[in-house]
Amino acid sequence: MSNRHILGVVLAGGQSSRFGSDKAQAVLDGRALAEHARALLAPHVERAVIAGRDGTIPDLPSPELGPLGGIAGALDYAAGLGFTSVLTIACDMPRLPDGLLEALARRASAYCPDAPVLGHWETRSLGHLLNHIATVPRRSVRGWAEAVGAIPISAGARIPNVNTPQDLDTL
Repeated sequence: MSNRHILGVVLAGGQSSRFGSDKAQAVLDGRALAEHARALLAPHVERAVIAGRDGTIPDLPSPELGPLGGIAGALDYAAGLGFTSVLTIACDMPRLPDGLLEALARRASAYCPDAPVLGHWETRSLGHLLNHIATVPRRSVRGWAEAVGAIPISAGARIPNVNTPQDLDTL
């Protein structure tokens, strides 16, 4: 699949409660974690943006829905700009196994079961996602990915995830 119509979105709107401060802005090797994630997306997309607490790309249908709300907001934002799909990553994933984002981007709808927020989602699936959010009591990115038939793509290796300052120190 060409990257011509893919918007890359770094999901950086979480509360960072275990981290103690906005982890999207935590610095690793001289750059914010969110910037590391955006740099990972850049080779695979036409444009890469950060969806954070600033509200530029608001969660849908309301704030504080976690990653699903961020993905819904990203799909709506992307569709409004004419993109056909969104490649998502969390801000706390500054390093990924080689080839993972490329493998996700090659498929119309795919996700990484090892870290389901890593996914490639078609903008036309927004209605289904909003319905899922409204009707499924125990909602999750994995549950929605399975419901829409997204192809699971294994990472093939451990995905470092930063939840605490100590996690950041180990990278």
